[in-house]
Order: sequence, then C-alpha cells, then structure tokens
Amino acid sequence: MKRISPYIIIVVLVISALPVLAFLQSSTGVTAEAIGQANMRARADVNSALMGEIFNGTRYPVIGRHEFFPWALLGDVTTEEPIGWVFNDLLDIQGNFASVPFSDLDLSAQPATPVPTRPLSDVQATPTQRQLVGVALPTDVRPDATATQPVVSNVVGHVLGEINIRYGPGVEFPRVGVAREGESFQIIGYHTSVPWVEIFYPDVPNARAWVARDILEIEGDLFSLPAISQSNFALPTLTPTPPVVVQSDLVRPVPIRPEFQALGDQLWNMVLEAGFEPETSRKGALFLMDLQTGEALTFGSDLAFSGMSLTKIPILAETYRNLNAPPDAQLALRIGETMICSENTSTNALLSTIGNGDAFVGTQQVMGLMQQLGFDSTFIAAPYITDPSVQATPVPIAPPVSSADQISTAPDAYNQMTVDEMGALLNDMYMCSVDGSGPLVENFSGQFTQTECRQMLNLMTNNRIGELIEAGVPPNIPVAHKHGWIEDTHGDAGIVFTPGGNYILVMALHNPVFLDFNESFPLMAEISRTVYNFYNPNAPMPAINRQPVPDQCNLLGNPLIQDLMSISADG
Repeated sequence: MKRISPYIIIVVLVISALPVLAFLQSSTGVTAEAIGQANMRARADVNSALMGEIFNGTRYPVIGRHEFFPWALLGDVTTEEPIGWVFNDLLDIQGNFASVPFSDLDLSAQPATPVPTRPLSDVQATPTQRQLVGVALPTDVRPDATATQPVVSNVVGHVLGEINIRYGPGVEFPRVGVAREGESFQIIGYHTSVPWVEIFYPDVPNARAWVARDILEIEGDLFSLPAISQSNFALPTLTPTPPVVVQSDLVRPVPIRPEFQALGDQLWNMVLEAGFEPETSRKGALFLMDLQTGEALTFGSDLAFSGMSLTKIPILAETYRNLNAPPDAQLALRIGETMICSENTSTNALLSTIGNGDAFVGTQQVMGLMQQLGFDSTFIAAPYITDPSVQATPVPIAPPVSSADQISTAPDAYNQMTVDEMGALLNDMYMCSVDGSGPLVENFSGQFTQTECRQMLNLMTNNRIGELIEAGVPPNIPVAHKHGWIEDTHGDAGIVFTPGGNYILVMALHNPVFLDFNESFPLMAEISRTVYNFYNPNAPMPAINRQPVPDQCNLLGNPLIQDLMSISADG
C-alpha cells in the first residue's frame, strides 16, 4: 500500500465535504451523530414538541446536556445555535460528554430548524427487506408473562440502523443484543416516562428486551399496547459471558501471570470504551506476546480483517526464503520500498520475482509459506490491485476460504489477516533471529538463516511513521513493524524492543465504510503506551507522542539499501 499521509486525506475530505464536517469546530469539543434516525424535541421530554429529525451521516455539536435526564442539546453545524434535544441512546457521542454544560433550554417557542432529511424511500424498508425476529407468539397478557408466555401484538418495530437492544428501558441496563437495518421486532409494550418500547426477544431468559423508540419505524398503534411505568425491574439473571481476553492457541501455551492477564483486560476495556464492540459492526482485535516468558493473549482472534499492507510481512519472509545470494541493487530497493515506503508497485514486483515472472504465482507461494507454518487465515491471493501494470489473471481465482470469520469486517476477499496469525509469524521471525530456531527454520530446512531473520527485523525497524505503535513508545525504542490502512480498517503489527523486555503487539480496528484516523490512531497509540509502561514502570512514557506521517519516501541512495545488499544469504 502506497504511503499517503492520513492528514492529507483528512484535508481533502474536509474540502470536499465542508458542510458535513463543520461540526469539527464544536466549542465544547463534543459531537453527536444519529444512530440511524432520531427525533429532536423542544425539551428533554419525549412528549415535547417535535423540532425535526436527524440521520446518521451528519455530526452535530453538542452544546448542552440535561442535569437529570440522559438528553443532549444539539446545535446547528455552522452556527451552533440550539436546534433540539435528542435522547442520548439514539446518538453516537464523541468527546467528553460529562464536560458539556448543563442546560434546561426550552425551544417550544422557537420554529423548527431545517435539518438534513432523507427521502421516505431511504428510511423505510420495503416488506421484502424486513426480517421479523422471533416466532409466532402464544396468547397471554402482561404484566407477568414469561419466556414461554409473551404477549400477542400486531405492532411491529422496523430497525432503521444499527441499534442496541437492552435488558431494560435505558442505557444503564445491560445490552443483550444488537439489531441492524432490515430487522423487525414485535413490540409488546411502551414505557410512559422514557422513550423506550418493550419487544419480544427470545434470546434472553424472560423473552423481553427494550429498544429506544425513536430508532424504530413503528407499524401499528403503539398506544394500544400495555403502558409500563415501573422503574425497577426484577429481571432474571443473564448467562455470564465467557472471557474475551484469552490465551492464544497459535504459540506454545505458557501459564498466564495474573498481572499479564490484567494488562490484557485493560487493553480490552480501552477498545470497548472507544466503541469497538464485538456485538456491533465496529470491530477491534489485538495480539500481545511477552517474548521473555512466551505468554500470549488475544481478543478478536477469530475475525478476518483486510490484510492491508500488513500482509507484506509474509511477502518479505517468502522473498528471503527464495534468496540464494544477497539481493542486487534493484531487488534490495524493491524490498525496502515494500516494507518502508509501502509501495504496491514494488510489492507486486517482489511477488513477480517470487513467482518467476508471474505475480499471481508469487501470491500462491506466499500462501504456501503461511499454510506450511499452520496459518490458513492470513493470505494474499492476488497482487495489489492499485498497480496499473498488473494484468488480470487468465484464470479466475476463487477467494480463499479460511477458518476465521470472513463476514463481520467485510474483508478484502483476496488479502486477509488475523491478529493471532500475524503475531505468531512475527514470533517465528524473532525466534529465528535470536538463535536460529523456531518454525521458520524447522519447516524450511536450510532456507532461512539467523542472519536473514535479523536482516528482516532490522529492515522493519527502519519503517518510521511516527504513529500507531511508534507513537506510544519513546523515539529511541526500536519497533520492527509494518503498518497499514484502507478506508474502513487500520492496523499495525510489530516487535518492540525495550529495556524492560521485548514484546509483540498486533492491532486491527474496523468501522464500516470509513474509519476516522483521528479515532483509530490515538487509540492504538494509547494501547502501545500502556503496554510499554507495563514493561518499563520505572521509566514510563508520560503521554503518546504522535508525529506527522511523512508524505514522501525515497530510498535511492539510502545506506539501508547497501546494508540489504551486503547480507550473507546462504539460505
């Protein structure tokens, strides 16, 4: 992947979509976007006058919050003049909401402010697009219906966007599921004090759950259903969820110290608090390995992510496996441009070299390397398509099928990775570099030398972008890594060499359609800093140190190329 500064991308987006992004100047630093669709009210009250509707895709400044109720006062995207109140659970709020000043502003006397709207066809799904969740309901009435006695209802709620389903009528209740646009639920009651409706939901013990009213398109007479006013609910105990941060099964199992497990749990909570939750379409995954003890923790290891440029690590390994002599100047330059400049043209040239002139054959060779190491979910099955010099293969290539979840992050069909497999590959390279041992040496007898493995890692320490893992460690700390990003997925995979101990850290984040660099980069830098400080408590990193990503990369005349040409490659 050719290196393009995310800051340049953001500037281009701002210029091309200025009306939408005007919220970035929010005086409170807090913004909100509708999760699907939301009604704006004149007061923090569902029974107050409707001021208009907002939809996902436009973010508004949050200029006030109610002192007693979970409502946010939104402002105009340009002037920040108040335009209406929205219930918090209908919003994706970014920033420190607790810092927003209290307000009890009443907009009843103010005319409704025009806000972006959608054509009715965009909001309402046709009957053929809707999927009713649940089964035919037996007859009974509230209030004491159980899982086998839900209420019959002719009122249906159609989901307008991705929404949370909760165990009670409020964000303070546990989330018991997530629904997506096109799904529909039988509504069996409504709350009189908060804008929530009760639905039939067989996935919980009492077959009942709650959804915020304004994120549903309701079909039928809602107020013909039982009205519920209680605030305390005697709810059956939910089945405990299994641990999320678990020991990786791709490396030799080593007992996990309690403090290392606590670190993993802390990293998981950081990802959760940033809104990357497994039940939603926003996904996060991480692999962490202590290279002194062999302990390895992971979460999200079952998710396949687009491989981005991280799959250039196995391409590098296969390139070195095929070396029978030190690379010449041209090959050394291509290796450097692949791993440091992230040039796709050079990467495809390496694939062609591996494949004896055929880049597609080269990809099969790389996949063969990974499969021989026991990895089936990290692969590159076709050259990087941004290179116009690559011609289409004469025989269609079927997308590889792996043991990972290849649906949830909508990964590139021909370029995928999991954090576990990428971390295990880095561990193989590290073992080979330390003492000439490990799976690379054992599975490819005589084809990898300790010198070559050290050369590969040394090359990766020259990949300096000032972001991601690098931004969380002091500038003098070597990080042998490969970063990557596409529109909806960002990641970094590397080995960090610190005074307090060496470790492997692999991270991947995904948000459908577009993942904001201002969201992902600080999070991954903070995760990196947290891990670094765990290993170096006596000399901690006080804060992340993000640097602008270089927008140019030219290795011509760089001494690194001479270093690559001087290796003793006897593999």
